[in-house]
Amino acid sequence: MPIEAGADDLDDTARIARDLIRFDTSNYGEGRSNGETVAAEYLGEHLTRMGLSPEYVEAAPGRLSVIARVEGADRDLPALVVHGHTDVVPAQPDNWSVDPFAGEIKDGLLWGRGAVDMKDMDAMIITALDDILGAGKQPARDLVIAFFSDEENGGVFGAHHVVDTHPELFAGATEAISEVGGYSIDLDGQRAYLLQTGEKALLWVKLIARGQAAHGSRLIRDNAITKLAEAVAKVGREDWPIRLTGTTRGLLSELSRILGTDPEKVGPDELVLRTGTAAGFIQASLRTTSNPTVLTAGYKHNVIPDTAEALVDIRCLAGEEDATLAAVQRLVGDEIEIVVLHRDIGLETEFGGPLVESIIGTIERHDPGAPVLPYLLSGGTDNKALSKLGIKGYGFAPLQLTPDLDFPAMFHGVDERVPLDALVFGRRVLADLLLNY
Repeated sequence: MPIEAGADDLDDTARIARDLIRFDTSNYGEGRSNGETVAAEYLGEHLTRMGLSPEYVEAAPGRLSVIARVEGADRDLPALVVHGHTDVVPAQPDNWSVDPFAGEIKDGLLWGRGAVDMKDMDAMIITALDDILGAGKQPARDLVIAFFSDEENGGVFGAHHVVDTHPELFAGATEAISEVGGYSIDLDGQRAYLLQTGEKALLWVKLIARGQAAHGSRLIRDNAITKLAEAVAKVGREDWPIRLTGTTRGLLSELSRILGTDPEKVGPDELVLRTGTAAGFIQASLRTTSNPTVLTAGYKHNVIPDTAEALVDIRCLAGEEDATLAAVQRLVGDEIEIVVLHRDIGLETEFGGPLVESIIGTIERHDPGAPVLPYLLSGGTDNKALSKLGIKGYGFAPLQLTPDLDFPAMFHGVDERVPLDALVFGRRVLADLLLNY
């Protein structure tokens, strides 16, 4: 697709992110994927050009991850893992105003599937690292740079596989940074940045209803589709109660202070809605969510099928997985079978310590006066896999955004896009952090 005038002057971060978007690495889940090899090899070439020695791990044909270690000035310090993923969720081109895999640049933004989830961060990692090494400098500590496949499928053919089969690649690492944090939000004119210090647990389940197969003209009360529809409606409409954690309490306290509200008079939902577009992520962090996403049933208009299935994406708080599954079973009834297709842990770590302090100080240098707030991610990241090695993960992909951009809607949404100047900001902030922490 043609690129608008001036695109040749793109910052390298936008150029690399654009290249990555043009690799269609769509991941359909359950092992079905276009594969990430071409993107992993592209990033590996950049790492090699910088004098590094990347290692490739293939979990299955076409499912390639790439990892490299950057030697730090003080090798006695614990290493920091800096990671991204190269797969994306599929896009339906008819719903988009641009080709989702063209990497189009218009209106000062880079458009395409992966522009924010998360080929922008992949590019920021490469250019920030290039700024450090290209200047003949050395990060303060070892960095483990990793680009994983299969994150959108829970990391089965990506981070989990690499951690399980090659834990030595992360030797000495105790902390990690990756996606879905570090972006700015607008609080009544006050810019602030959200640092992801936790993420909810993941339960991907299948609901299975069974009934009597028959001709479509018959009176059949034991209809699998009817039973499934009733179950799906109950799960999808369940109003799960608010349950606060240490992270969400800390965030609500800071929001009350900045917005000048009385937490005794303004409830959590009402307070979060005052964060504008950021509420798209924050509101879901206050409670369990259960969203039906895929329906499968039947094969002909006049045949009643004996089986109907639905996929449901459930996100609950850490440690509440079994209780949540039991609650869903009560909702749908004993006739509906629940099959857990993928389960992964929730995470929550403290909003404090040297890395958090370094992140706060870095933001202060690049955007003086902007506070950094903790938040709990309603989704999940590859930090779940790294936690098996005792590595604490944070979400920090720094982007300075305009208040009018509905950033949470960009994740898995239509017309995904990121401002070009936000990529430049992220490159500078990330380079500063990686050099000095």
